[in-house]
This record gives sequence, C-alpha cells and structure tokens, in this order.
Amino acid sequence: MRIGDIEIDPSVMLAPMAGVSNRAFRALARKQGATLCISEMINANALLHSSAKSYWLMEVDPGESPVGIQIAGSDPETMAAAAIAAEKEGADLIDINMGCPVQKVVKNGAGSALLNDFEGAVRVVSAVVSAVKIPVTVKMRAGWDDANITAPSLAEAFERVGVKAIALHARTREDQYKRPANWQYIKQVKERVGIPVIGNGDIDTPLNALRMMEETGADGVMIGRASLGDPWIFKRITHYLRYGEPLPAPTAQERAEMALWHVRRMVEIKGEPVAISEMRKQLAWYLKGTEDSALYRARCTQISTETDAQTLVAEWLHHTRNEALSWN
Repeated sequence: MRIGDIEIDPSVMLAPMAGVSNRAFRALARKQGATLCISEMINANALLHSSAKSYWLMEVDPGESPVGIQIAGSDPETMAAAAIAAEKEGADLIDINMGCPVQKVVKNGAGSALLNDFEGAVRVVSAVVSAVKIPVTVKMRAGWDDANITAPSLAEAFERVGVKAIALHARTREDQYKRPANWQYIKQVKERVGIPVIGNGDIDTPLNALRMMEETGADGVMIGRASLGDPWIFKRITHYLRYGEPLPAPTAQERAEMALWHVRRMVEIKGEPVAISEMRKQLAWYLKGTEDSALYRARCTQISTETDAQTLVAEWLHHTRNEALSWN
C-alpha cells in the first residue's frame, strides 16, 4: 500500500490515541512491526497559540519514519498553519481528525462534528492539502449516528481535493465505543474511492485483521485499543497475514521487560513525576490476563517513582513467571 510516495508494507498501523500514542509507545509499536504510527491528536488552535504541550505532542524521535502527526480543528486557516508547523517538525504525513467523539472537541466543531458539516469538512481538508507538500490523510468515523452515515460521500470529496488515504473507524459518533464496530461501513467507503482505505475498530486478533480485510476490501488495518499493554499485536498480525500461522504469546518475562522499557523511556521523555502518573494505567495493561493479576493492577494506582514500578513488576513476574498471555 502507498500513501502518496510513502510505502506502507505490511499495512499494519498504530492508531492515534490521546495519552497513548506518544514517542515512547510509537517506538514500541514500530519495533513490533507497526509500519506507520500516528501521533496523539494535537489541537490546531492550541498549537498556533504556542502551547508548550501541543509542541511536545508534535515532537518526533530521530529516525522515526514514517510518522504521521494528527491535527484537529474546524477553521481552515488555523488547520493549514498547524499542518505547516507539523511538516516542519518532521512529519511524513498529516492526519486530520474527524473521529474524536469527546464533547469538548465536538462543541468547537472539530472531530466528529465535521461529519455533519460537509462543506466545512471539505474546506478544512482542502486548506491542509494546499498548505503542505507531504501526503494528507483523514481518520474519521462512519457518521454522526446510524441515520447520518456521511463517511462514503465525504471520502469521495476528500479524494477529489487531494487526500491520499482514509482511515475509517467503523462506528458512529453516537456509538462511542459501546457498540461493536460495523465493518460494512469500511466496505461502503472502499467502494466509493480509489485511494487506500484503512480499517479500524474491533481488530483485536490476527484472525480479525484478516477477516476485516477480506470482508471489506480494506488496504490495511489500524490498531488502537487492542495494542494497550500489547504492542506485540502488530507482530502477530503481520506474521499471520504473511504466513497464515499464529505466533506464540509473549512470556511473562517479555511482558515485564517491555513494561519496564516503556516506563524508563517515558521517564526520559517527560521526567519522573509526569511519566509515572501517565504510566499507572499503562502499566496495569501490561499486567493483565494472568492469575490474580487484578491484585497487581490495583497497585499500579499507588506507584509514584520509577523504583516503585520496577518493584511492582518484579513482584508480578515472580508470581507469574511461568505463565503466558492468553491473547491469540
């Protein structure tokens, strides 16, 4: 699969996730086989007002390529300026958010709200495409609700103004994350455009990745929540798509090592207080799926230093050393 001049092979990608898809997690996903990683959503307006946090979210590691920077907003000029800033920062592509269902984003006309504003959405996309030399993609949901499935017609319009790929989360805004993804929405978009379409939503096993692509004709898969605490999922999917056979689940030792690398890298990037605060939930994801793991996951909320994290992981590992993950 190609997105503009960028070759994505195999087409197994990391989705943008707030509070997750930072430099540390993108490095983990890439090491495990994600061939394209997208940053956390960056508020275009905050970026243009020189928000330190927004600029931090936009940072990429040396050699991190291909990487996409996702921006969100509803004003074409602001979004164009944000895209230019992201291009200068080293992005290989710009991804426009039209999927975020969170109220504070939607109330400003951004995220999923653009699914209800056909002309406004096209103006935003056209402005961004015109502002940068790198490829522009759009990640969106199927529509606002079941009565307003706008993604197919929007995708056609976006292709006309120069978008190079569409990533579709196969739920509506109304669905949030409560209903199962409806992969037929992905098929509907794929049937309407000639650019690559990437499927997202409930792809949590290699078999589901293959099934989604076969059922919809999608050109690739984008993994979000299924990678939380399980960056190995990219390797398992890639291997299954290539060879048709499953890989064994990582051992408890491998999980412990990955968790501690993640903690250490976050401390390097953000400093210990902020990093440990953000890693509490992520550490809990690594410690799931084994006997009595709830006891250890509950303790994740109490850690305050890197040493605390190391101690907790060591105790968990001692308890469950000979167990393997139950993931497929």
